[in-house]
Amino acid sequence: MKQTVKWLAAALITLGLNQAVWADGVPDFRETLQAAEQGNAKAQFNLGLMYANGQGVRQDDAQAAQWFRKAAEQGVATAQFGLGVMYYEGEGVRQDDAQAVQWYRRAAEQGYADAQNNLGLMYANGHGVRQDYAQAVQWYRRAAEQGKAEAQNNLGEMYYKGEGVRQDYKQAVQWFRNAAEQGLAQAQSNLGVMYEKGRGVRQDDAQAVQWYRRAAEQGDAQAQSYLGDMYAQGRGVRQDDAQAVQWYRKAAEQGLARAQFNLGNMYDNGRGVRQDDAQAVQWYRKAAEQGYAGAQNNLGWMYYKGEGVRQDLALAQEWLGKACQNGYQKGCDNYQRLKAGY
Repeated sequence: MKQTVKWLAAALITLGLNQAVWADGVPDFRETLQAAEQGNAKAQFNLGLMYANGQGVRQDDAQAAQWFRKAAEQGVATAQFGLGVMYYEGEGVRQDDAQAVQWYRRAAEQGYADAQNNLGLMYANGHGVRQDYAQAVQWYRRAAEQGKAEAQNNLGEMYYKGEGVRQDYKQAVQWFRNAAEQGLAQAQSNLGVMYEKGRGVRQDDAQAVQWYRRAAEQGDAQAQSYLGDMYAQGRGVRQDDAQAVQWYRKAAEQGLARAQFNLGNMYDNGRGVRQDDAQAVQWYRKAAEQGYAGAQNNLGWMYYKGEGVRQDLALAQEWLGKACQNGYQKGCDNYQRLKAGY
């Protein structure tokens, strides 16, 4: 689903346009176009949505942006936000972070929570503005206090890292919990981390597992990987290598390097699956190609030993060298062993 479509339902609910223009949920393109051409700001916004979604008309991002702009210039906050998204994504207009910031700010200053959160992201990442964590915190807080789950999670991360605010794990937990209880998977995963590590709350593996599971079942790759760890180590749950493999695989198939490395280890050691060097090599390679140093080391060693692949000392040296360059001490040690002919 395109980014411009993601906020469609919320935008309509906010303005009540589903009743004003879209009778029975079916947009009337000609009626909306006529009202828009007469300067009706809500109709202009609706028309932009119709073009963005291809509802009642052929999908056309350029036309969507044109009509959003007309509504935005009349002060419609959702249109300002939508135009900001289009500039950020480069949909219908040339990609321009500074323009995205300008339109997010206009909507944010009207109290639109989605725009406040996005403006916070722009400050946090230095996109379209000079990076400024304090400003990011300010905008996240405004949206978080309106109940915006993504902003609550983002504010929690700022407290966790001590960026723009004094580091405060208890505050981080509070904001993660607010978002987690709304069902935001990333916040659920973050709250699980706080329980696992005992930061801002009493350490509790069972609670960590509970929150990881909620996020993992929504498809959050980090939470799936963390839940795999808990099963592999028997923390908060009965130790179960087969369950660990299941969760590592789900995360690995989403491209998470850490999970790919762990799944490779499970195949390498025959834990939860039949031992299979070729499968181990496959998963180590996926993680190694993403720069995961432990996987680079293990892949290099597989080439050195000829396990799961044809022995190739040149490739062994290449992968062990990459692991060493990435600061993995075992990779450095193995690289030196290979160079010395051991």
